[in-house]
Amino acid sequence: MITAGKGAMPLYIQIRELLIAKISKGDWLPGDSIPSEMNLSQELGVSQGTVRKAITELVEYNVLRRKQGRGTFVSNHDSQRALFHFFHIVDAKGHRVMPDSKVLRCHRRHASHGEALKLKLKDRADIIRIERVRNLSSSPTMIETITLPGHLFKDWDELDSGNLPNMLYELYEKQFGITIHSAEEQLRAVAATKHDASLLNLQAGTPLLEIERVALTLNKSPVELRISRCNTKKHHYENTIL
Repeated sequence: MITAGKGAMPLYIQIRELLIAKISKGDWLPGDSIPSEMNLSQELGVSQGTVRKAITELVEYNVLRRKQGRGTFVSNHDSQRALFHFFHIVDAKGHRVMPDSKVLRCHRRHASHGEALKLKLKDRADIIRIERVRNLSSSPTMIETITLPGHLFKDWDELDSGNLPNMLYELYEKQFGITIHSAEEQLRAVAATKHDASLLNLQAGTPLLEIERVALTLNKSPVELRISRCNTKKHHYENTIL
């Protein structure tokens, strides 16, 4: 409901939140076009400029995409968007390279206390854990442990877990209707364990960059916990702050 007057949120923010709610509820799915600015302004009883300002913010947040001459669409994941929006490991020249991945193990288990806390689950809730090595420039560079809430990925066991795509977010969206819109990351320096060292062809104790990421849906629900350990001898983490 759009409200005006003293103390009310600015109209464009109310419109923005209304559009977010529609996408979160599935009224508009990834790849769908949304009504035109004119139609939305008439439906909601606000100016076209107010609607345009709300849409422009959602485009900046990668929630929506404008396509010249075609309209505005709900963003969906493809390999290029996932690579440039969520993958921040680059080579010495600052180039992002599409990684190759090898799944080591994929299984269901009970969540640890830490996993449950990060994913807002009950202790010992059903989870899916994926362990894989990622190669950059044909060299093993990253080890990833990915934890997913089991209740959101009920049909996961029907997938060929040994042949998962490099960029999982596209799979989440197409197979399970779960779209990742943002992520929270924590970075820390760690020492390679014997297990890390054997997979990355390093000496145990070699410094690694650990990236802990919680991936969120549009309504900020956590749907993935990912811990990546990266050898930074030939690569580094790069993130541009605008």
